[in-house]
Amino acid sequence: MTDWYVYIASNSANTLYTGMTDNLPDRVRQHKERTYTNAFTARYTFNRLVYFESWPSKRDAARREKQIKAWTRAKRMALIESINPEWRDLTVAYHEALRAE
Repeated sequence: MTDWYVYIASNSANTLYTGMTDNLPDRVRQHKERTYTNAFTARYTFNRLVYFESWPSKRDAARREKQIKAWTRAKRMALIESINPEWRDLTVAYHEALRAE
């Protein structure tokens, strides 16, 4: 079974983007490399993974993504800061967690 991920990416202005994917490393790489040049995420350079969580199904992840997107910015920031108070790029931490599994 494939895990699905809900994630929040940010940029130097701390603008937030919430998304979901079944391949977090590839999706983060696409954001960092601005693969889809006309996309919102490329225009605003979302190049920092600041939050992620895994879900057992696409349905669960989609429900959670929708929930987070409906929140106020302050509530999304509090979620990020609950695990990442310095807003570090969690890409390296994610790759290390995968290697440990």
